[in-house]
This record gives sequence, structure tokens and C-alpha cells, in this order.
Amino acid sequence: MTDASSAPRSQGTVVLLLASSTGGVGQHVRSVARGLTEAGVPVLVCGPAATQDQFDFTAVGARFAPVEIKASPTPGDARAVSALRRTLAAETVRVVHAHGLRAGLVATLARPAAPVVVTWHNAVLAGGVRGQLSRLAERVVARSARVALGASADLVERAAALGATDARLAPVAAPTLPAPRRRRAAVRAEFGVVPGQPLVLSVGRLHPQKRYDVLVDAAARWRTRTPPPAVVIAGSGPAYLQLAARISAARAPVTLLGHRTDVADLLAGADLAVVTSDWEARQLFAQEALRAGVPLVATAVGGLPELVGDAAVLVPAGDVDAVDAAVRALLDDESLRADLARRGAARAATWPTEEDTVGALLDLYAELGPDPAGPAAPGADTPSTGRR
Repeated sequence: MTDASSAPRSQGTVVLLLASSTGGVGQHVRSVARGLTEAGVPVLVCGPAATQDQFDFTAVGARFAPVEIKASPTPGDARAVSALRRTLAAETVRVVHAHGLRAGLVATLARPAAPVVVTWHNAVLAGGVRGQLSRLAERVVARSARVALGASADLVERAAALGATDARLAPVAAPTLPAPRRRRAAVRAEFGVVPGQPLVLSVGRLHPQKRYDVLVDAAARWRTRTPPPAVVIAGSGPAYLQLAARISAARAPVTLLGHRTDVADLLAGADLAVVTSDWEARQLFAQEALRAGVPLVATAVGGLPELVGDAAVLVPAGDVDAVDAAVRALLDDESLRADLARRGAARAATWPTEEDTVGALLDLYAELGPDPAGPAAPGADTPSTGRR
């Protein structure tokens, strides 16, 4: 694997493309952009202006160009394709690396002369018309991209089954969290946690896929414990109002914190971390929890089992009884929590680092060809992405 710190300067720009993101994909793109620029590779990030506002790609050395790609298919996709073509035409492009199915579709429809790599970060779970459109997009992207990278083994299998000629596993490393800025007692005091009271934490986008309704329903049962655990969920998203109503109706001891930038502090104050998603690849919060030595209860879905091994308690998706039982067992057994914390930290030490991730990408980009993409010949069908 190439050492990112000693990699030669690329003969062309690596274009990183993403759609709307408020969480893991945006963090990953920022991490990759930082690693590539530190290795001397010119990087241009393209995506919605809101992603630059949130993740500040330019602060890590990349340039940014707005290409508005919504989270769901819209008629505006044609404008996004045109915007990407115009942006690429002004660049000497080494590779176009799209992150996520939506960005992958725009990248392949733009038909750049440079190789297109698409990282599959999520499975398609939606039903109805949206699900049908997404599954059609999966097939187009799988068959059009030069290389399909899956963040978990099931995504690699999915891409290959849909016709990808080159599908590979590319684990996404969670960016290293900064050291906590507050003491454990100060974090717990923010939420009114008294001595001896457990603090249960979950972090993620408030989206139906995360199944926070399961956590809320389980937490409602914990009101009878003495003292009842305080449950906090950090994140924002479209399910906020429904979750708030469910919390109120169930009188569950759950607080929605909204978007937070102090996850390291929250983990320092937590006794237990919980993930209740219907599907995840290598969820960043699960990685952060194990690295921080916080015992984890997570659903046995997607790439989570291969990620955590025996270093977390795994439960079936959508099973309130299983989440309830697992959390109770851990809260009642301090030695079991301590054992999980030790195993979690040991497991995390085996994962690829951000540097490993960037090094693997540098190897891939080199494999795809040493020369930057040049302009298409006059009258060629494929739009030019180079300049003379």
C-alpha cells in the first residue's frame, strides 16, 4: 500500500463528488480530501453548497465547486449533470471519485473522459417509486463506473450482482475524534444526570433508517428502573418531529440534542452506546464508541457484525425486546461493561486508519493510469474533462 505521506504529486486533479450529506459521507469525503492534499494531490470537491458550509473542505486544502445534487432523484439532476460537465471541462482531471449512489449517478451520466470510481456507502431500503428509481440508479452506476468500492462486504456483493466489472471492498475509516474538552462530570451535568444514573448515547442522522423509534420504545420501559437511565440522541434530520411526538407520548426518558460537534465529549460522559439501525455499512458512531471504550449495543445488520466482531452486543433489527434486554443486562453488570470496553478498544486497533484509506485510494488511482484525462477529440460523443 502506498504511504500517503510520501506519495508523488498527482499529474491531475482528483475530483471528489458527493450529494447532500449531513453526516458520515461528508465526513469521509473531508477525511479523504485532507489525506490526498497532504500527499500533494490536487483535490476538487464538488457537491451542494451546504456541504461546503458544514464540512469546510477548503479548510483541509481542497478547492470546492458547487454541484447541487439532492438526496433523492429530482428533475434537477439534469442541471447537476450539466454543472459537473462544465466544472470538469475547466480541469485536468485525474479521476472522478463519486461518493454515494446519487453522486455516482450524476458522475456516470456526465460521462467524463477520466475514470469514474464510485464508493457505495448505503444500501437502498426505500420502497415505492423512490425505491424503484434508486434500484434503477444502482444498476446504471454499477455497470457504468470503472471501479465500484463498497464500504461493506454486502455492498460489494450488491454492486457485483448488478453488473459491476470491478467491485472491491473499501472500508471507510472514521475520522479520529479530538480529545474531549470537558470532564465526564461536566458532560453529565449538562443533562441533569445524578450520581449513579446511567447515560445512554446514540449519534446519527434522524432518519427512519436509524430506527430511533425502537430506542425510544425501549427507553420508555426503563422509566421503572431506579434511577432511570438518561438517553440522549445527537443528530438532526427529517424524523425529528415524529420522534419528538413519540418521546412525548411514551413519556420516554429521551432527549433529542440536535446536531452536535462535541461527540468526543458526549462519549466521555456516556456509560453505554446504542445503534438501532435497519442497516449500516461501517457506521462512524459505532467506530467512535469502540475507540472511546464505550460499551456498544448494535443491530446485526450490513457491515456492523464484521466491524465489531465480539466486541459489542449484537441484536436483531427492529426488536424492541432485544434492545431492552441487552441494555438492561449491561447496565446491571459493571464487569461486563468493562470487558466490552476493553474488547472494543482492542478491536478498534485492528481497523484501517484514515491514512490506510487514503493510501489504498492512491494505489487505486495509480492503477487506473498515470496520465491525467485529456480533452475528447472534436466531435466525440464523450464530453471533454481536460484542457490543453
